[in-house]
Amino acid sequence: MDLKECYARLEGDYAGVMGRLRQEERVAKFLRLFPQDENFALLTQALEGQDWPLAFRAVHSIKGVALTLGLTRLANSSGQLTEVLRPGAPTQDPWPLYRAIQEDYNKTVAAIGGLDNG
Repeated sequence: MDLKECYARLEGDYAGVMGRLRQEERVAKFLRLFPQDENFALLTQALEGQDWPLAFRAVHSIKGVALTLGLTRLANSSGQLTEVLRPGAPTQDPWPLYRAIQEDYNKTVAAIGGLDNG
């Protein structure tokens, strides 16, 4: 699939990311680097260990990268958990929000894996 199809599949902001990065080659380069980012694994580990400051930093980083790359669904789901963790210990169960991020993250990584190598 080409880059535009990938963004359509992900309900992403193709026009926005093209406005920021200007070239499809550049967008594809950074998009292909996304699965190597360790913040999702860090988020999982931090939530399991109830390390709320670390979980906040990890999910906030995911949100930032997702916004920069125009990954709208992932940015929205990670943004919800970011706000729950912002004050420290969550006042609601973080796991349903984590599962939404996990689903969006897995879809994102799968779509990136299906990008043409052009």
